[in-house]
Amino acid sequence: MASRLQDKYINEVVPALMEKFGYSNVMQAPKIEKVVLNMGVGEARENAKALESAVNEMSVISGQKPVVTKAKKSVSNFKLREGMSVGCKVTLRGIKMFYFLDKLMNVALPRVRDFRGVTPKSFDGRGNFALGIKEQLIFPEIDYDKVDKIRGMDIIITTTAKTDEEARELLKLMGMPFTK
Repeated sequence: MASRLQDKYINEVVPALMEKFGYSNVMQAPKIEKVVLNMGVGEARENAKALESAVNEMSVISGQKPVVTKAKKSVSNFKLREGMSVGCKVTLRGIKMFYFLDKLMNVALPRVRDFRGVTPKSFDGRGNFALGIKEQLIFPEIDYDKVDKIRGMDIIITTTAKTDEEARELLKLMGMPFTK
C-alpha cells in the first residue's frame, strides 16, 4: 500500500522535475534514497536509563527499532572511552521513509514554536539535506508526560540528485516547508 507522499512523488513531482531540468527519461529524475534519524545521548555515560528512553522514543517516532551507536575513540575531556554507548540511529527506506517524511512535513514541523520554515542552505553539495530538531516533542506519538528529558535529533535526507538545486526542487515539490 503506497503512502500519500509516494503517490504525489510518482504523479506530480517526477513530471515537474522532468519538465524543469529537461530529463528525457523518468529514471533520470532524482528520488529520495533514505532518511537517517540520529539522536546523541551524552548523559548515557552516567545514566543507562537515558539511552533506553531515547531508544524507545526513537522507535515510536520512526516505527523501526534503532541501533545503539558506540564511541569510536576515547576522549578524556568528555570522560568517554572507546566502545561506550553514545546514542542511537535508525535508517528508514521504502514505505516507512515516505510515511515518516509525510508526518515530518505536515504534522511535526508545523508544531515547532515560531516556525517559519526550514533553511534551504542545509544541503551538502551532493544533493543531501540535513535538518536538526531541538526537541522530540513535536512528533504526535510522543506523550509529553512520559518524557524524562527533552532531546534533539538530526534528520538526514539522502537523495540521488547530482546537485543541490535538483535536491532542493525535489524536496520543495514534495512539500518541505523551506523559508523564502
